[in-house]
Amino acid sequence: MLCFLKGCAFVFDSFKEYFQAYIYHRGSGKVILLLVEAVDVYLMGTVMLIFGMGLYELFVNSLEIPDRNSTQQTSRTVCGSNLFGLFRLQERPKWLEIQSLDELKTKLGHVIVMVLLVGMFEKSKKVPINSGLDLLCFSGSVLLSSGSLFLLSKLNSGK
Repeated sequence: MLCFLKGCAFVFDSFKEYFQAYIYHRGSGKVILLLVEAVDVYLMGTVMLIFGMGLYELFVNSLEIPDRNSTQQTSRTVCGSNLFGLFRLQERPKWLEIQSLDELKTKLGHVIVMVLLVGMFEKSKKVPINSGLDLLCFSGSVLLSSGSLFLLSKLNSGK
């Protein structure tokens, strides 16, 4: 939850920076860096959410949502955790269904690769490109990182 609040703070700071840059006619390069940092923090929060819910479901208790027509209510369900009663979770998202430890590791690996790609993007905003070789290396890194993400998604869809 703290990662999501921290990400919201980065988004708010980026809006503040954008409007200050607009009012004072400055460059708005810091806005993109703040938004990339927000995406990075959101992805870290997602890693922790998947890891926590996956471990809980594998080793402690199942997170099954009871049927509304069912007369028997279980005491520990996802429906009990709905942000102070504001949202009712009708069904668990498919990306949170974890049946084995290998599936949990696969999903965590995908999110960690996304965190690394966002980190690479954040660092690439600060790299000066002075020559054609610099541009070639930068485009090669973008090609390799996007290719690895494509291969990772294809390997997962094959199962």
